[in-house]
Amino acid sequence: MADDDLKARATRILMEEAAPALQLDGTGIEVLDVDAGVLQVRLTGGCSGCPSTVQTIIIGLEQELRKRLPEIEYLEAVP
Repeated sequence: MADDDLKARATRILMEEAAPALQLDGTGIEVLDVDAGVLQVRLTGGCSGCPSTVQTIIIGLEQELRKRLPEIEYLEAVP
């Protein structure tokens, strides 16, 4: 139950704040799951195939999420 609430809060933050900026470059983000502090997301679109871009995006998002949702320890991009 707590993970469902955490997923909902993380999804809201990402969709309201990160998604519009990512969409400017043709990249989308989908929240897949959260388990034991690990939030799994999938990036889609133009930048999703470039490992360095994905890593840069994930690091930035992870830092912001950890500030606002300390329960999230790690952000994982999955294919």
